[in-house]
Amino acid sequence: MTATTDGGGAPGAGPAREPAATPGAVPGVRDATERATRHLLDRQDPAGWWKGDLETNVTMDAEDLLLRQFLGIRDEATTRAAARFIRGEQREDGTWATFHGGPPELSATVEAYVALRLAGDPPDAPHMARASAWVRAHGGIAAARVFTRIWLALFGWWKWDRLPELPPELVFLPPWVPLNIYDFGCWARQTIVPLTVVSALRPVRPAPFALDELHADARNPDPVKPAAPLLSWDGAFQRMDRALHVYRRFAPRRLRGAAMNTAARWIIERQENDGCWGGIQPPAVYSVIALHLLGYDLGHPVMRAGLESLDRFAVWREDGSRMIEACQSPVWDTCLAAIALADAGVPADHPALLKAADWMLGEEITRSGDWAVRRPGLAPGGWAFEFHNDTYPDIDDTAEVVLALRRIAHPEPAKVEAAIARGVAWNLGMQSKNGAWGAFDADNTSPFPNRLPFCDFGEVIDPPSADVTAHVVEMLAVEGKAGDPRTRRGIDWLLAEQEPGGAWFGRWGTNYVYGTGSVVPALTAAGLSTDHPAIRRAVAWLESVQNEDGGWGEDQRSYKDPDWAGKGASTASQTAWALMALLSAGEREGKAVERGVAHLVRTQREDGSWDEPYFTGTGFPWDFSINYHLYRQVFPLTALGRYLYGEPFGPDGRYTARPAGEATARPAGQTTSEPAPATAAGPVPRPMADPVREATAILAEEA
Repeated sequence: MTATTDGGGAPGAGPAREPAATPGAVPGVRDATERATRHLLDRQDPAGWWKGDLETNVTMDAEDLLLRQFLGIRDEATTRAAARFIRGEQREDGTWATFHGGPPELSATVEAYVALRLAGDPPDAPHMARASAWVRAHGGIAAARVFTRIWLALFGWWKWDRLPELPPELVFLPPWVPLNIYDFGCWARQTIVPLTVVSALRPVRPAPFALDELHADARNPDPVKPAAPLLSWDGAFQRMDRALHVYRRFAPRRLRGAAMNTAARWIIERQENDGCWGGIQPPAVYSVIALHLLGYDLGHPVMRAGLESLDRFAVWREDGSRMIEACQSPVWDTCLAAIALADAGVPADHPALLKAADWMLGEEITRSGDWAVRRPGLAPGGWAFEFHNDTYPDIDDTAEVVLALRRIAHPEPAKVEAAIARGVAWNLGMQSKNGAWGAFDADNTSPFPNRLPFCDFGEVIDPPSADVTAHVVEMLAVEGKAGDPRTRRGIDWLLAEQEPGGAWFGRWGTNYVYGTGSVVPALTAAGLSTDHPAIRRAVAWLESVQNEDGGWGEDQRSYKDPDWAGKGASTASQTAWALMALLSAGEREGKAVERGVAHLVRTQREDGSWDEPYFTGTGFPWDFSINYHLYRQVFPLTALGRYLYGEPFGPDGRYTARPAGEATARPAGQTTSEPAPATAAGPVPRPMADPVREATAILAEEA
């Protein structure tokens, strides 16, 4: 079967994958696969990429309105559209959640309420009264997260003195000192640096209304909380924060000014070509505020580009509402779409795959970024997650892009091989000391950042995870490196991380189903027998959590409560992850696979797509959940394709769709050549050359 947009094959197309023997194939699976293939092909952008909406929660929309209010650029049309979206996400009890079907969330409810007040909704309107009553009953503004209270402090709704101190002098700490900015994950680092400026300057814009109705007790809006025991970590960091509040009153003026100037330079050096910072909305918002406070007017090229980049995060819907994406995922979506199409039988040289390969090759990152602080001698290579994010390439994306390129018969194989070699070398160089891989940095495992009173929302470090490590191990195995000592260390780490019940924790996808669906295919690709005890435990766990309808699902609550592991309404993406694990474990003829495939066939819509309101992606476990709208398309198609055609790579590492002699299909045993070690090329966004010396000199002059 050759799946194409018209069902008849593309001119000059190479061979499609040969179907596996399918005497007992689930009825309708071929038709479902063809429909899904056509649907995905139709969604490709003319430039070669795919991108689904990245849905998070209404705090993105609320903070966008608050930013515009702060800068004095909020307009009626934008406000009306944002309010329509926010109202549409409110639940019957007046609250907002952070994921579909989740429990009420205080900070999200506070921010959404304030945004609707900005939009003109009166506090005594029924939907607003329900929201404020719930907020008061759950501790009021005082119980909200720090980031929510920072937004309120910008308008005088909260006192800056009642927020944790974040001194800009942090930028002077060298990378070997605890709590330096490189101890934080890249997403937190990009947010904290501009917030040090905001915290130092403590701006207040006149509030357009009061928010007394959101305090549990308006006469005592911030009741004193008991201090944690002195000998505990929390107690130690609370007292350190008190000391920083004292330091603020006596901080040498020149030192503080130099720190803020250094922070501004750090921020501007990391602005991407599209005007954004790191390709994600929160750092862009705080960077714009910080630079504006430092004197950059809204017409300055840096500011203008930053504001224009934020506009590109807006998704305007047919009903007139406006949703803000926290991030955009074109590289991730494109490599996953290419893998899905190839594994579903699309020829290796189909025009859609060639366009995707060309676009991915054009997105390769060839200059150094913050990762070089920990790996200064490593040559750059790899891919980021977003359209523009050269400072923070993504280890996970790089592995999956390599796996996608290996499936495509590109007319310039030498060009592909060179890009793959650089990506493989960079990924190997980013291995952490424990043998595993994080998402953006190596050895980003300091225990201190998460202890800060400031960091009460989500992960602020980037330790290795099972899902990222699995994708790298799978890629290395396909590249002929299953026996490489570095790969073996990754495998050993994965085996040691298996949960007692047989699953693996999923850091970047929900949750144990995602982790298990990532690790099992990696281990079998790396040569573990399907009879290996770890594989059999994983199979048993997946079979034990399969839903009655044949699908799999897992709620975000599993990040807080292990009893939710593998439990939740069936979704297309999570069903696909389970199937991909079971198929790689040799369970194609098993009852669980048959029921899972039948579930996908039965729940597919007429246009070849699947519906999935549930959030199956993860930003920060429990705290920040994501609904990747393309997950519901790419993963089911991948699973159906592998059910029909078998595993994509043979024991020799050769992709089964390749014509003989194709340069990107290596002969058995051949490995990808690695470039000679090189010094990182290009300008490196860096810490100060000698921050201690500079700070000491400033203090000496002050004295």
